[in-house]
Amino acid sequence: MNLFANLPAGVDGESFTTLFENGAVKIERVISHSHQSPPGFWYDQADDERVIVLRGSATLEFAGGELVEMNTGDYLAIPRHVKHRVARTSEETIWLAVRVK
Repeated sequence: MNLFANLPAGVDGESFTTLFENGAVKIERVISHSHQSPPGFWYDQADDERVIVLRGSATLEFAGGELVEMNTGDYLAIPRHVKHRVARTSEETIWLAVRVK
């Protein structure tokens, strides 16, 4: 398998592909196309999350106003219940998201 194979074409927003999941962890490939979270929307997840930008760039915004710029190769740990949103992504951003219960 290849993370860059079978990329969906013509997708607006984001698409998610689960690569692995069991009772403790979920690994997803996320493809974002010039995406941003809707105004006023915040993720408030019950699981710890690690995100890695495999291709492209993105800016994450955290409640309280902190902006984190991410480029290819950057990764970030987001603890459970830390409110965050996608402020913007490049035309095609490919992420790996790892959620740990």
